[in-house]
Order: sequence, then C-alpha cells, then structure tokens
Amino acid sequence: MGIKLLCTRDFGKKSISGIQRLGYDIEVVEDDNLYYKDEFKEAEVLLCYDPFKTLDIGKMNKLKWIQLFSVGIDQAPKDDIRKKNIILTNNKGGYSIPMGEWIVLKILEMLKHSQKFYEKQKNKIWKMDMGILELWGKTVGFIGTGSIAKEAASRLKPFGVKILGLNTKGSDVEYFDKCFSLENVENMLKLSDIVVVSIPYTKKTNHLVNENLFKSMKNGVYIVNIARGSILDEKSLLENIKNGKIAGAALDVVENEPLDESSPFWKFENVTITPHNSWVSDQVDIRRFNMIYDNLKRYASGDKLVNIVDINKGY
Repeated sequence: MGIKLLCTRDFGKKSISGIQRLGYDIEVVEDDNLYYKDEFKEAEVLLCYDPFKTLDIGKMNKLKWIQLFSVGIDQAPKDDIRKKNIILTNNKGGYSIPMGEWIVLKILEMLKHSQKFYEKQKNKIWKMDMGILELWGKTVGFIGTGSIAKEAASRLKPFGVKILGLNTKGSDVEYFDKCFSLENVENMLKLSDIVVVSIPYTKKTNHLVNENLFKSMKNGVYIVNIARGSILDEKSLLENIKNGKIAGAALDVVENEPLDESSPFWKFENVTITPHNSWVSDQVDIRRFNMIYDNLKRYASGDKLVNIVDINKGY
C-alpha cells in the first residue's frame, strides 16, 4: 500500500497518475463541507486550500504533512498543527510573477490617471489631462521584501526608480537599493513616493500600517496593497484618502471580503478596487502543481520539503 494522500483538488487524470507513480494512494475529495470520515484515518498527507472550517484534523492521527495551495496560512488550524507536530508547507512563490506584474500595472495606472481616461472614454469625452506623473525618479517603498516584492522590484528597476524595502532585520535583498528594519519603518516611509504593502499577515502585522505610519508618509503618497486588508487600518486609510494625504490607492484586498456595497471605498475616483485578483494568471495552476509534485517527490524520498512554514512566525 502506498502513502495515503487526501487531496481536495482534482488535478486531472494525467497528473493524478503521476502522483500515484510516486507511490501515493490518492483520494480526491471536495474542499467545501468536508467532514472527517473513518477512511481518512490512514491519511498521512493532506493537499488542500481550506477544508478546516468543517474538517477536524485532530482526528487524523497519522497526518504528518499539510501542503496548502495558498501562500497565506490564515486558514490553517495552527494549534492542532503545533500539537501534532505536523509539517505545514505553502505555495510561496507560486503567485509572485502575476502579483509582481500587477503591482507595476497599478502603480502606472495611478500615476498616468488611467481610471479617469477610461471614464472619459466611456462618456465619449475628448479632454487632455496635464497632471500625468512619471514613474522615473520616484522612490518605491515595499513593506515586506519576500518573493512577490522581489518580482515587482525586478520589473520596476528599468523604470529608473529607487527601491526601498522593509523586513525584520533590515537585511539586504536583491533588487532593493536599501532595506530598513521594522523598527525603522518610519524612516523608509518618509522617503517613499509609492508604498507597496507586500508583507505576510500575522498577529504582529495586523493594522501594522496605522495612523502613526500614515503620518510618516509623504503628502500625495500612492498606496498599493496586495497582501491582506487587515494589515492596513482601514479607518485611518479612509481618512487619509479623504484629506488628500493619499493621492491614490490600489486595493486588491480589504479587511472584509467581499467589500460591502455600502463601503465608501467604492466612491473615490482615486481608489481602484479589485476582488483579490492579483494572483490570477494562465500559469498559476501549472506552477502550483509543479511545486506540489516536487514536494511530493521529496516527501516520498525522505528529502527536505520546500516552502516549510514556521508556524510560530506565521510565514
């Protein structure tokens, strides 16, 4: 008998056969409304996004490894994982390329007033806009210097920008001209014309960008958030959009998704709202499966897995 594997996604006949050839006995089930069954008791590996609202992994006594399809681990039952000493891996890097491209797109859209031009086109208005800005010479500050930020930074470099980054210790990172430690976040923000939020969500980063940090930013700053909505204090964000401190914001994530129809964020001409869509591309499924297949191969061979999450750090 092979290694018992529970998977909440049907990768297709060819891919499933490839997994079986690695020595796995795979059972495909639905992610939604998945409850524990006796046939799950032999499962050693779980490939999933978020079955944890209903699936009690505490009953899966042989479970040794959970591979998430997502980068974020908010949904994972951390107490059970710690208690049972389960290895948790995520899809780090799997969405970095499309999200890096998205960041560049949104920065350019804001500086070039694209939303206003689209509205003019819709209403058949031919009118020049003399307030367009150049990206050249601007300073872009990334709150978080992980794989997504690195992909964005590598694409921004040819535009002639200065790129700053924020990480725990201020460690140097490829493509970044200078990095700051978390305790020096205000120093980075004072220099940044554009601020990109790309840090993982943890208890420590909840409302990390609060009123004090908004005060540290330049007047007329531009904000891009592709991380998690709760990293920004949305009340402070709203006030700073209203008072003009923030010249533009591109929000792919919000605190409560989907964004309520009554939210004031919908009404601002200088705010772009997208439905947590920055990770989507024609390549993400292929990239995700290749990473998972590589990890399955490593696990079957007893080799170290990639993308192991430090459950205490939260990433």
